[in-house]
Amino acid sequence: MNEKTTSAPFSVWAIADLHLSFGLKDKSMDIFGDEWVDWTGKMHSSWSQNISADDLVLLPGDISWAMNPEDVIPDLEWIDQLPGTKVMIRGNHDYWWGSKSKVEKLLPPSIHIIQNNAFNFNGVSVAGVRLWDTPEYNFDEYIILKENKKANALSMHPADPEHDEKIFMRDLSRLELSLKELDKKASHRIAMTHYPPIGADLGDSRASQLLEKYEIDICVFGHLHSLKPNSLPFGEKNGIHYHLTSCDYLNFKPLKVL
Repeated sequence: MNEKTTSAPFSVWAIADLHLSFGLKDKSMDIFGDEWVDWTGKMHSSWSQNISADDLVLLPGDISWAMNPEDVIPDLEWIDQLPGTKVMIRGNHDYWWGSKSKVEKLLPPSIHIIQNNAFNFNGVSVAGVRLWDTPEYNFDEYIILKENKKANALSMHPADPEHDEKIFMRDLSRLELSLKELDKKASHRIAMTHYPPIGADLGDSRASQLLEKYEIDICVFGHLHSLKPNSLPFGEKNGIHYHLTSCDYLNFKPLKVL
């Protein structure tokens, strides 16, 4: 169980789907829409202006487009030089992400990962896992379909119910492994998932029931893109505050969750 403490006052922020590509050639996010033009500059500016060195920053997956460990290093260095202690989970596009031990060897000092464990920071305990698609809910009605097929592919992929269910159940088990590692004495218990753990109507789901079982206070997630502005009514359900933190949905400004 990782742990970090500081005596200074702090806040907790979240932003997902950074989709960095500093180690790659000709990989720009603006093919997914004009809002992505200079996306790293927008994030860098807002992050630097609002987040302090004593803060905790949650990164719920899709960190980098890199395909191998060597190419992800410039992206991790970019994150490291920004203020705050960062903790992240794997997203569905983080193909560079291998075993926990291999990933930890790549990490600069300010970055930590969650993989079947939990991370503790000044009384805040954080668990997390990627999750996957589930037939319990979908967000198609909230997504703006674009003429650019690649833009649509960022949020959608061909359905394979049997395959999706197998992956979802595996990650649901991994989520519980992580939740079991949470500090029982923590003042705040936070979960990170890459895929949403609940539908827009906040109806019960297998993931949300698990989060309630382990008395989570806040859940942050990403994965969804090209959304109609301010369209998703995520909020509070049974004591858990659900926050969508995809960077384009947040206009590339980290969200303060605590």
